[in-house]
Amino acid sequence: VQLQASGGGLVQAGGSLRLSCAASGRTLSIYAVGWFRQAPGKEREFVAAISWSGSSTWYADSVKGRFTISRDNAKNTVYLQMNSLKPEDTAVYYCSSRGYFSTTYSSEGSYDTWGQGTQVTVSS
Repeated sequence: VQLQASGGGLVQAGGSLRLSCAASGRTLSIYAVGWFRQAPGKEREFVAAISWSGSSTWYADSVKGRFTISRDNAKNTVYLQMNSLKPEDTAVYYCSSRGYFSTTYSSEGSYDTWGQGTQVTVSS
């Protein structure tokens, strides 16, 4: 499986961005896709995750009500719609996937494939 993240950019506080994570290769082997982010000087943290069927989603408390994760079956793509962005959302965003079932969705160690990051910068 290969993952390609895109959609980052510069936006003012209160604005919106939509990140995309396009999966290719053995996509039928994917169980879940997660988004993580890493701000300068900080550890990478969980943002959101979705089961590959799209039936289950999980969010970090810091983004609940502002971010929405979804997937497009036909395009093998997972989206992260980010609304009401805040300067503290500034980070490099990474998408990840795993090829096995697990009840842990917020730990980066539970994902085995990572895409390159995409920079999101929110100005105040």
